[in-house]
Amino acid sequence: MELTEFLSLFSGKNGLEVGGPSRVFMEGAQFPVYPIVGNLDGCNFATQTLWENGLEEGLTYNYHADKKGFQFICEAIALTSKINERTYDFVISSNCLEHSANPLKAVEEMRKVLKTGGILFLILPKKEANFDHNRQITSYRHLYDDYKANRGEDDLSHLEEIVAAHDLAMDPPAGDKEQFRARSLKNFENRGLHQHVFDMKLLKDILWAFNIKEIFALDTGGEYFIAGRK
Repeated sequence: MELTEFLSLFSGKNGLEVGGPSRVFMEGAQFPVYPIVGNLDGCNFATQTLWENGLEEGLTYNYHADKKGFQFICEAIALTSKINERTYDFVISSNCLEHSANPLKAVEEMRKVLKTGGILFLILPKKEANFDHNRQITSYRHLYDDYKANRGEDDLSHLEEIVAAHDLAMDPPAGDKEQFRARSLKNFENRGLHQHVFDMKLLKDILWAFNIKEIFALDTGGEYFIAGRK
């Protein structure tokens, strides 16, 4: 599917963004979704994150010019605790899923809030282009084990592996190894950790597992873009 055709799927539609707002969806960016949608609600895990402060639940999700949707304060792994199933025409999420301790549960929840025929569009970092380049790609089996164990976002079972392999030279805000470890121990509050590392095959396997038909995929060299239809 060509980019123009892909973007047309969002025109005038009602959607949810998990973990935004995101520059990639802004006017003039590679995937300018914000200017063309009918409505967009947002979901963030807390009122304060490493990236934003003072978030407030309500009609406060200002994603484009004077366009505002509803801001949910909710975990991605628990969307249906606040959002009815089959509510949205699309769900978008950029550079968010890698921060989840239970990404299969997060995708399951995203799928639940999609209408039949709705679009799930995910963007994830490519490890070769960031501080994860020394880490191994997570296996689908590993994600499935986390899903079956019902991992919560307070899980730190990957902490030592992450600290050992994290390239601090490519992540100046993290500080030195001890500062990074101290911040990471508070990951439930800040969500700075990349809990898992993805490649395109793993992302395609995830869509297949949830019966989401792939309609668009792109490897830019720095990020993976993948979308499917429920």
